[in-house]
Amino acid sequence: MFDLPTIWAGIIAFAVLTYVILDGFDLGVGILFPFARSDRDRDVMMNSVAPIWDGNETWLVLGGGGLMAAFPLAYAIILPALYAPLIAMLLALIFRGVAFEFRWRTERARWVWDLAFTGGSALAAFSQGVALGGLLQGITVDEAARAYAGGWWDWLSPFSLTCGVALLAGYALLGSTWLIMKTEGEVRESAYKAAKKSAIAMIIFMGVVS
Repeated sequence: MFDLPTIWAGIIAFAVLTYVILDGFDLGVGILFPFARSDRDRDVMMNSVAPIWDGNETWLVLGGGGLMAAFPLAYAIILPALYAPLIAMLLALIFRGVAFEFRWRTERARWVWDLAFTGGSALAAFSQGVALGGLLQGITVDEAARAYAGGWWDWLSPFSLTCGVALLAGYALLGSTWLIMKTEGEVRESAYKAAKKSAIAMIIFMGVVS
């Protein structure tokens, strides 16, 4: 019979997996955004995720909140070790969310919000990959004090940066497959090409990271 920690671990794992799948294609559309052929294609790309992007991000709240509620010691050790990439991710998600609301309200400064949408999506994805790499490479813990014992930049390494770029490729693949399902015409044709390139890049990075 499963005990409570095992059940909570399963809930958190499910929330993180669901977030990666759902917000992954969402961020992937933003990563592919600057490669659109025209402003009309960019409108189609953004409209394809506009009704659901904010709902997708709630799974991230469930994962983080579940970790804090069920495993407070792990939360207190992991968060200080990864403050920099996680703060960057949150700021990027904020800029990206604002871009959804303001891009349609201006013509002259639309390029600013296009940049915020693309930059926010790419930075959020990269930061998540860096945070994952920093976690996988290990965290320095003071066992006596049961606290994080490393420095502010311990997460920064070639491995964590490689994981960040790998996640960019992975999310681009998710985003392109989403566009293949939800769009047509030039946007779909471009998405097919992007899917092939990002799939190849993803396979390569899987080998490098492994």
